This record gives sequence, structure tokens and C-alpha cells, in this order.
Amino acid sequence: MTKLSVNINKVATIRNARGGNVPDVVRFAQDCERFGAQGITVHPRPDERHIRYADVFALKEVVRTEFNIEGNPLGERDHVDEGPYSFVDLVKAVRPTQVTLVPDAENVLTSNAGWDTECHQTYLADIVREFQSCGIRVSIFIDAIPRMIELAARTGTDRVELYTESYASHYMVGKERAIQPFVEAVHVAKANGLGLNAGHDLSLENLSYFHQCVPETDEVSIGHALISDALYLGIENTIQQYLNCLR
Repeated sequence: MTKLSVNINKVATIRNARGGNVPDVVRFAQDCERFGAQGITVHPRPDERHIRYADVFALKEVVRTEFNIEGNPLGERDHVDEGPYSFVDLVKAVRPTQVTLVPDAENVLTSNAGWDTECHQTYLADIVREFQSCGIRVSIFIDAIPRMIELAARTGTDRVELYTESYASHYMVGKERAIQPFVEAVHVAKANGLGLNAGHDLSLENLSYFHQCVPETDEVSIGHALISDALYLGIENTIQQYLNCLR
């Protein structure tokens, strides 16, 4: 079964809007696991506009499923109570199950492109080895482009995460056409010995069809849509509905 990792960034966004610790992101992560989620994802950014570096350390102490930290290893340094940390420092200190390398610029609202694995081949290979030497599984966030996937495999990465925004945005106007690049991408990934994750704009509306066509997916990471659905359905019911899409 494809695993569901819940991205809890939006919970931290709500907390930060008011100050204090409501909602409590650590308790929320524990509840997600209790309700069936098989992983927790966070994407700390240097400005700490949602998940803070201190949250990552706190979550490491309680997450019992897979813990996935997303981010850009080229990001600027930031500060938490424990001292100054870059993204690389943070990941090596926490040692999550998985680190997902995402090439987002500091000023972007959300991740909007995958790595150019040709341009950044040497750097990615070096950082993949660095994280793997700490026992951390590495995934590279990437567009569904065969050439980029083949070059990602040369870095030694364990997995790639397919950037699914194009699938989600074209789903309603032609789901068969929208899914086709991802079906091809899966074949390329598997032929190159890569594990496969997927994420960005997957929802209750489009997840079942994605999974039906790409059942080889190891994990989906879903945040914005899932947290939005939980406002209406409740978090327990929402997680169950997403899990049903993956069965």
C-alpha cells in the first residue's frame, strides 16, 4: 500500500498567525499518526513562516511513523534555541527517516518546480552522500521528465518525489492526458532502481485516479488539501478518506 505522509505546515501557519501554541503542531502530528497516517512531513523555511526549526526537534521526539523533512539544502542559516543551524545541520542533527530535497527559493509561496538534475548533478550527488552517510533516506523533488529522472538516479538518491501540480491542475479537463507523463515517469524511475514518492496539490478529488494509474508509488505527501478538508470533515475522518483513496 502507498503510504500517506501528512504535511503539517498549514497547522503551524494557523498557530503562528495568532502566537502562542494553538493549535499544537506536536499534538496534531501525534493525532495524525493515531488516526492512521503512516508519516509526518514538515518543510521548514528560513523565515519560519510556518514550521519552525524548534518544531522539528520537538517532533523528532514524538513521531513514531516515518518522519520526512523537506527543504532546500542551499538555504540560508537560521537560529533556534540550540544554536545556529543551516538546513543541512538541522537534518543531520535530527536524522529523520527521510529528507526530501526541494529547490524552492526563499521568497516563493510554495514549491513550484523540481530540480534541474543536470545543472545540479555534482552538488546533489555530494549532498545525497552526506545525508546517506547519516543513515537518512534521500528523495529528490523532480518534475515528471524522463531525462531529469535518469540524471537523478546518477546522484545515488534512494527515491524521487514527482511534482504533481501539473496533474492536479489538468485533472478536471482531461485526467487521462494529465496522468500520462507520470505513468511514463514511473517506468523510468523503476528502470533506474529508484523508489517513488509524489506530492503537491493531490486531493480527495484526484488522488484515487493517480493511485490507480501509478500504484507503484511508495508514498504521497499531502498537506494543504488535507488540512483544508479537515476543516469540514474533521482530521480523523479526513485521514481515513485519504487512506481509502490509496487502498
